Amino acid sequence: MITFDPAALAARREELERELSAPGFWDDQQHAAQVSAEHARVTRKLERYEHLTRDFEDAVELLSMDGEMADEIARSIQPLRRELEHLEEDALFTGEYDGGGAVVTIQSDAGGTDAQDFAEMMLRMYSRWAANRGFTTDLVEASPGEEAGLKSATMTIEGENAYGILKAERGKHRLVRLSPFDQAHRRHTSFAQVIPSPLLADDADIEIDESDLRIDTYRASGAGGQHVNKTDSAVRITHLPTGIVVQCQNERSQSSNKQTALRILKSRLAERAEEERDAELAKERGTVAMGFGGNAVRSYVIHPYQLVKDHRTDFEVGNAQGVLDGDLDGFIRAYLLWKAAGGEG
Repeated sequence: MITFDPAALAARREELERELSAPGFWDDQQHAAQVSAEHARVTRKLERYEHLTRDFEDAVELLSMDGEMADEIARSIQPLRRELEHLEEDALFTGEYDGGGAVVTIQSDAGGTDAQDFAEMMLRMYSRWAANRGFTTDLVEASPGEEAGLKSATMTIEGENAYGILKAERGKHRLVRLSPFDQAHRRHTSFAQVIPSPLLADDADIEIDESDLRIDTYRASGAGGQHVNKTDSAVRITHLPTGIVVQCQNERSQSSNKQTALRILKSRLAERAEEERDAELAKERGTVAMGFGGNAVRSYVIHPYQLVKDHRTDFEVGNAQGVLDGDLDGFIRAYLLWKAAGGEG
């Protein structure tokens, strides 16, 4: 059972405040920045908890004064339940990068034009989900498909625990529907890959050898201007040892695009290291990680019925369109609890 522990958080805040006020604290700038950032995170969590407690106590008091308002009060505290669930999630984030932002790359996989259309649907899904959570997003790159959709897209999502949350989405996703691109309107299955990476600072301590990079420049060509601003200074960087390719085309200059692309490459390399550690742990435990490879982590069925099912947790929802419109929290929470219980993926 994972619970939110305000007493432990309050004790940690006091400990951090003693460290913040210690003589010579700012002599080590890097350590001081880490402590200050943790203090800010802990304080925000406690303030959110205290706000929720006050709202709940107000609701209880109102109910004691007027029992006929029970139904209205029950509806009014539903947002409090969701916010409390988000606070409880905090106890699940123990990874080095879990508390920070994320870089999310979506790549069309098998399925031709349908897969490229699915990639665009997923970009919209995560954008809406992020907006509903109060996160901020920035589209870094979107490569349009030949007929429709996207070959790939990369966006940053910034908000508390964004990367820790979005690790739930890592892997291959599967769509089953009547294809709008098939003249016979037959049912098609298509796939898209989702790759979340930690959004690292520009000065992140990840070494990249310039000789390992192939850097190409090109003219960006957004889908009718729908996704990105057209520019003559787009940059594509290939990391030769791993084959990782990152692109950026939304900055104003080639230099800015290169700097952003290098930052995303560092994020992808950090994610790759985490994925390799997960795979090694799974191997030691005699289990198989489900992140990438042939198995889909989640299926979105629109025909002949509506169902979205996560194959790791067995969590499912009958309203596929609602999920594609950004209603992902149920899947994410189920995954986090499954992972905390020892699930591999």
